[in-house]
Amino acid sequence: MKTKFFLYARKSTEDEERQIMSIEAQLAELAEYAKRENIEIAETFIESKSAKKPGREIFNEMMSKVHESKEPIGLIAWHPDRLARNSVDGGQIIYSIDIGKIVSLRFPTFWFEPTPQGLFMLQVAFGQSKYYSDNLSENVKRGIRQKLRRGEWPGLAPFGYVNNPKTRTIEPEPTKSRCVVKAFEEFSQGRHTLESLGQRLSFWGVVSGTGKPICKATLQRMLTNPVYLGIIKHNGESYEGGFP
Repeated sequence: MKTKFFLYARKSTEDEERQIMSIEAQLAELAEYAKRENIEIAETFIESKSAKKPGREIFNEMMSKVHESKEPIGLIAWHPDRLARNSVDGGQIIYSIDIGKIVSLRFPTFWFEPTPQGLFMLQVAFGQSKYYSDNLSENVKRGIRQKLRRGEWPGLAPFGYVNNPKTRTIEPEPTKSRCVVKAFEEFSQGRHTLESLGQRLSFWGVVSGTGKPICKATLQRMLTNPVYLGIIKHNGESYEGGFP
């Protein structure tokens, strides 16, 4: 009996995968490859999620169907790293091959046969994908730590500031920063409750995304945010900000 294949295409929106072929391109390439290799695709699974950690819903659904199937299944994907970039999911695929639930893996970009040599090469491919993810994650963390040491704000600017791509940090936004200063001054003088401060900001034209006065919880976070003292708090550590 001819083996039926499950097609799996995945692309994450994370920075590390922005250069990976789009899902549409993967599907087109895999359709051509399947036709060329006379592969029968029984079902297609598409997922937009990182594979660095286990817990992908569509991947788990596919693997459940693999184990529920009365007949052995083949998997087709663009590359092994589309299937797994962590040891749990990679191990699940290899174990499914060991017990005969998966009898074939086909990739346009990677050779595989269910032999000891093929399984070894697959483990190497999964291991390389995990190493790439781990190493990239550490490089990103190292880059953020270096930005913090230089006093640069590491993310989106808080209210009253804007991101400056030239200096790679934040700077006061003229209109909103004046409102922040006045809000601090009036609140510190005891002239407002959080609710009346929200109304005051609304009078100055500062409202929530829905056009309503800023809620008390948001104002509480703003008034206690150390960034307005020139301090950056990140992962429990404090850094001196290099911005006004």
